[in-house]
Amino acid sequence: MTTTDAVTVSTSGAVTVVTLDDGKANALNHEVIDALRAALRDAENNSGALVLAGRPNRFSGGFDLSIMTSGADAAMPLLQAGADLAIELYTSRIPVVVACTGHAVAMGAILLMSADLRVGTEGEFKIGMNEVAIGMPVPNFAMGLARDRLSTRWFVQAIQHARLFDPVTAIEAGYLDEVAPADAVVDTAVARAEDLATNLRPAAFQLTRDIMRAGVAADLRAGIALDMRSAGFG
Repeated sequence: MTTTDAVTVSTSGAVTVVTLDDGKANALNHEVIDALRAALRDAENNSGALVLAGRPNRFSGGFDLSIMTSGADAAMPLLQAGADLAIELYTSRIPVVVACTGHAVAMGAILLMSADLRVGTEGEFKIGMNEVAIGMPVPNFAMGLARDRLSTRWFVQAIQHARLFDPVTAIEAGYLDEVAPADAVVDTAVARAEDLATNLRPAAFQLTRDIMRAGVAADLRAGIALDMRSAGFG
């Protein structure tokens, strides 16, 4: 497994718990993304379900902006790596549950849209895609994921208008499925994952996953390929 100080892995019954905590914004760089992808692969081989959690008050602030603002040669490979992670979560052979422990913006919100079930933290937290507000277009692959997972009612505000939602409204928008108190959000996510691991038959889960998501996943892969070509890559 690829490891980093920002990513730790533990187990709880049939559930692999992957915790992202860099002590700051939980920014996603290549090292962190590689560690998360490796943890997912191991979980698919060894567990019934996976929980991805952040640190208290912060799930993820998205991509490392020092990389994303340093030019296309650095930004686009990181975008590709993030898209690969999101698609792998979206098509995982096992259920994926997120414990959204606080703010989740940009790529952090994309990870929410990639999971099966999302448990948010009660409180004054911001969740959503803020790219347009900070001068970046929403990538094609992320647009496809949002069309699949977000409410049609909120889609324009969420994507075009860069609206950030509080946890309760994020349920209606489609970023979250439920909220829990801060001291219970990870345990709640683990309990939900344990239920899925116990009650769902793995072979049936995988086949149904393919039926439900293979077409969208192909569109997501085509979307990131278009993103890369538009930037002069590929």
